[in-house]
Amino acid sequence: MLESKLEGASVLVTGGAGFIGGHIAETLADRADVAVLDDFSTGTEGAVPSSVETFEADVRDADAVEDAVAGRDVVFHEAAIVDVAQSVETPRPCHDVNVDGTLNVLEAAREHDARTVVASSAAIYGAPTSTPIDESEPTDPASPYGIDKLAVDYYTRRYHDLYGLDTVALRYFNAYGPGQSAGDYSGVIDVFFEQARAGEALTVHGDGEQTRDFVHVDDIVQANLLAATTDDVGEAYNVGTGTSVTITELAEEVKATVGSDSSVVHTDPRDGDIRRSCADIARARRKLGYEPTVSLGDGLSTLAEDE
Repeated sequence: MLESKLEGASVLVTGGAGFIGGHIAETLADRADVAVLDDFSTGTEGAVPSSVETFEADVRDADAVEDAVAGRDVVFHEAAIVDVAQSVETPRPCHDVNVDGTLNVLEAAREHDARTVVASSAAIYGAPTSTPIDESEPTDPASPYGIDKLAVDYYTRRYHDLYGLDTVALRYFNAYGPGQSAGDYSGVIDVFFEQARAGEALTVHGDGEQTRDFVHVDDIVQANLLAATTDDVGEAYNVGTGTSVTITELAEEVKATVGSDSSVVHTDPRDGDIRRSCADIARARRKLGYEPTVSLGDGLSTLAEDE
C-alpha cells in the first residue's frame, strides 16, 4: 500500500481538519507520526483523528508554522481559502492565506528540509484553449483564487529550482467525496444530493452543457502519497480522472443514484464560468504512477450509501 512507504515518517498536514487534508491525515494516522495545523475557521475537529497531534494556528502565522514544520519529513500543504466567490469579494485576505501562507510553509520547509506537497488547482488554467488540459496549457486564471493558486504553483516549483527543496505541486480538478461541504462546481454533487433527497428540483446554471472532471478524494489522497515519495520533484501534476461529464448528465446520474424523480431546472449562467474542463493525466501516470481508481458512478453510489 502507498501509505506503507511513509511508515514511521513524521508528517504535517496543514488544513488537516478540512476536506482533503482530513482524508490525508486519516489515511496516514495509523502508519506515520502525523500532526495537523488548522485554525478551524472552516475545518472541523471531528475530521482530525484522535491520535493526531494538533496545532491550532493560522498559516499566516509564520512562527506557528515553523514550530509545526520543525522535525517533519513531509508536509502536505492543504490549508487555503478555496471559495472562488469569496476571493472575488475579498481578494486581499484570500491572497494572504493562500499565497503568504504558502510562503510561510515553504520557508519553514526550506529551513527544516521537509519535502513539501502543495495543493494547486486547475483554476490556474482559466478557460482552456482545448481539452483535455495538460500541464503545458497556457495559464489564464479568471479569479483571484486562480491567481493565488498560480502564484502558489510557481513558488512551489521554484523552491526546488532555487533552494533544492523537494517539492511537488498537485493541480486538483473538481474534487468530491465524503466530508465535503457544498460550493462551486466541486460541491455541486453535494448540492444535487441534497436537492434530490428532498424532492426538490436540481438547479443547473446555464444550459448544463459545461463539462467538469470530477475526481474522488481517495484518488487525490493517492496522488499526494505518490508525490511524497517520488523522485520526480520540482514539477506540477494534474490530478483528475481524464474523463468529463456535463453538469446536466451529472444531475441525471445523481437522480438515478438516489432514486429521485426530481426535475432539473436551469438558472442564469454564472459570470466567468468555464465551458470545458478535463484533465490530461499522462504526466502523473508516467512519473508518479498515478491511476484514478474511483469512477464517478462508484463515487456517487458510495456517497448515497453514506447517508
